[in-house]
Amino acid sequence: QVQLVESGGGLVQAGGSLSISCAASGRTVITYAMGWFRQAPGKEREFVAAISWSGGTTYYVDSVKGRFTISRANAKNTVYLQMSSLTPEDAAIYYCYAGPRPSTSTGDYDYWGQGTQVTVSS
Repeated sequence: QVQLVESGGGLVQAGGSLSISCAASGRTVITYAMGWFRQAPGKEREFVAAISWSGGTTYYVDSVKGRFTISRANAKNTVYLQMSSLTPEDAAIYYCYAGPRPSTSTGDYDYWGQGTQVTVSS
């Protein structure tokens, strides 16, 4: 069993940067692909970024390409999402997922966390 705990969310001004983290415990996620999804009020949960177990391959939704960077530190059982040039449209609860392969679908993941709130003021 894997427990995922997101942290680092908060309030940031539009145009600013924020880095959020996801720490895994209970079992190493070194062989798991990891993904970030987000959900804004009244909207569906959407894919943001994913990374292979080795960190060698990353995937992004078009709206965050060039602004967000997903990375991982397997020795720390942690995955990160560095966000820059944030806009109010990026405001959401961000969720971390772990699964056998990178995917844009939450159904392909086995574990997920409780989320961390990111608020962007205009």
